[in-house]
Amino acid sequence: MYAIIKDRGKQYKVTPGESILIDSIEGRKEADQIEFNEVIAVGGTDEVNIGTPLVKGAKVVGEIEGQKKADKIYVFKFKRRKDYRRKAGHRQLLTQVKIKEIIV
Repeated sequence: MYAIIKDRGKQYKVTPGESILIDSIEGRKEADQIEFNEVIAVGGTDEVNIGTPLVKGAKVVGEIEGQKKADKIYVFKFKRRKDYRRKAGHRQLLTQVKIKEIIV
């Protein structure tokens, strides 16, 4: 069984027992339960249940495993012949969530 969930503008395909990385959730600790109520689709059985726009009564329950940082990316701006160069780095804060169950 799988589900497609929506969390703060991004969509994730999840299955029970899987760990996913989502944008950082502030104020939560490890082993806290988290519920995703915006379920777009549920599948994996005989048929796929697609919501209009959400599946009614469906939710995904997960547990926070920890906070992480993504790999560093570099942003480099450059204008030729103008002696203009800017370099900046960024590391996105992430939360690792283990999916416990999908409730339909």
